Amino acid sequence: METVSTNRAFGGVQGVYRHASAVTGTDMTFSVYVPPHEAGATLPVVWYLSGLTCTHANVTDKGEYRRLCAELGLIFVAPDTSPRGEGVPDDPDGAYDFGLGAGFYVDATQQPFAQHYRMWSYVTQELPALVAAHFPADPDRQSIMGHSMGGHGALTIGLTFPDRYKAVSAFAPIVAPSQVPWGHKALGGYLGDDRAAWRKHDAVALIEDGARLPALLVDQGAADAFLEPQLRPGLLRAACDGAGIPLTLTLRDGYDHSYYFIATFMGDHLRWHAARLTQQGAA
Repeated sequence: METVSTNRAFGGVQGVYRHASAVTGTDMTFSVYVPPHEAGATLPVVWYLSGLTCTHANVTDKGEYRRLCAELGLIFVAPDTSPRGEGVPDDPDGAYDFGLGAGFYVDATQQPFAQHYRMWSYVTQELPALVAAHFPADPDRQSIMGHSMGGHGALTIGLTFPDRYKAVSAFAPIVAPSQVPWGHKALGGYLGDDRAAWRKHDAVALIEDGARLPALLVDQGAADAFLEPQLRPGLLRAACDGAGIPLTLTLRDGYDHSYYFIATFMGDHLRWHAARLTQQGAA
């Protein structure tokens, strides 16, 4: 693992790192904030999955999480959103919603994407093992959150591994990709036309098929241009109501899809995660 950069922040260390991924067959870059802590201590980990067009840098530069992570004692990990590099296929038309920057947190089965686009395995297997080997991360205290496409990833991964992730939350997630244009393009392109294969990468479908979580936290900007055509949080509310999953879904008046929105409510989400990661009950 190569250290790209480190900076002191709020008594901890914000680092950016690069490694050769056996899963994606490419170099992958990610960021980790480690708060101040006593020598030998292990700390809870919050995983943050970013949205379309993003890298690790978007939340690292604009997420405004470090002060509170330092106060709460949380490691904050932000991976990239897709493989990158020479030979990695992109959308043939150069569109922003497929290919580079748009891995959708699935393991692709369709060519030419199957060799490199394996973000599900990367985020759930390879990168956690790397973080555990190099940082003071507690494997039994982990949670996951994300934004937009990353919110989709956080919800589907959290629903698939409910014993691993003690808290799951999202900002403006794509809750039902099987029912919206972004999802049709991504799931069809990566997984093929068999919609049965899409269901394990669709939060609403997972809940309908029996997946459960103790609780979910979702914030959504009311002025988000993607609210109705792509995000449709009402579908998640209906699924959670039907399954008896406690969902805190807040529509934030005047807020859009940007990192101004995310930074505003990042603290609420980190406190919510910390309460569950430290076994202190829900806040």
